[in-house]
Amino acid sequence: MKFPQHKVFPRVKLLLIHLKQASLMASPLIINIVGYAAAICMICGYLPQAIYTIRTRDTDGIALPTFLLLGFGSIFFVIQGIMLGNWPLMITNTITTVSSAIVFAIKIHNDRMKKRK
Repeated sequence: MKFPQHKVFPRVKLLLIHLKQASLMASPLIINIVGYAAAICMICGYLPQAIYTIRTRDTDGIALPTFLLLGFGSIFFVIQGIMLGNWPLMITNTITTVSSAIVFAIKIHNDRMKKRK
């Protein structure tokens, strides 16, 4: 059985090849700038939810499995950052891991209080 050739897939493959070549030629400064930019975006995207949850204690809209997976993902990225010596990866994911742990504790506390009522 032969699958039809799509015009999109060769373009994606070519794009990935160009990105890999560009990353091999990129200077460490550019790589670090991209890493710190990603760190800032991650923290700015994650922290507002944590701050809102800490202030209001409202966890009704938080899906526990999703939050747990995000927390474990952050822990693994911290470990990877340590292994690679990658500071942006370590800092960003340490902040998101701590935020995730706090929100997780509040969520568990709120769920237990609801069950008691």
